[in-house]
Amino acid sequence: MKKTLLSTALVFAAPLVNAAEPDAGMVDFVNATARAWFQTDEAQAAIKASNAEHASVSQEKLVQLDREWRDQVGQSDQPLIASVMESSFSETLRAHAEASQGVISEIIVMDNRGMNVALSSVTSDFWQGDEAKYLETYPRGADAMHASDIELDESSQTYQVQVSFTVTDAATGNSIGCVTIGLNAEAF
Repeated sequence: MKKTLLSTALVFAAPLVNAAEPDAGMVDFVNATARAWFQTDEAQAAIKASNAEHASVSQEKLVQLDREWRDQVGQSDQPLIASVMESSFSETLRAHAEASQGVISEIIVMDNRGMNVALSSVTSDFWQGDEAKYLETYPRGADAMHASDIELDESSQTYQVQVSFTVTDAATGNSIGCVTIGLNAEAF
């Protein structure tokens, strides 16, 4: 009996061990589906405007903005969050996420400092610059890409992979920001 229970437990645990790493199909999906969204005039203008707006923001001010964002999450008064979420580019991202029929769980667009430019849904923080989604992409150049391990996303209660990549200027090829696409791992 013990042997049967152990064998059964191992059969069910095997897929969980392999579930820690994203499937190559997830990266292929992002490359084939989402990359082009960030070469549009709307995306390019939004990222470049954020870069210009935040160019002289001190590290202290950046930390203050991040704290303000965190304090506003879940509150009725959300001026900083609203300034990002109510942009037309955020509306475009929400439309892309909705059109994916549950495959895309979130889209986060960051500027060259790791600050939120546009979002499909509210993030827990404003500054992504200290996280792998930023550190493994924008600072590493135009071809950089990063895929996280599969993790349970508390807000959606789904297993998610974040595939992130550097966004380049459509005219020059220079890095201008980065994007994270959250994917429902159960859809692959």
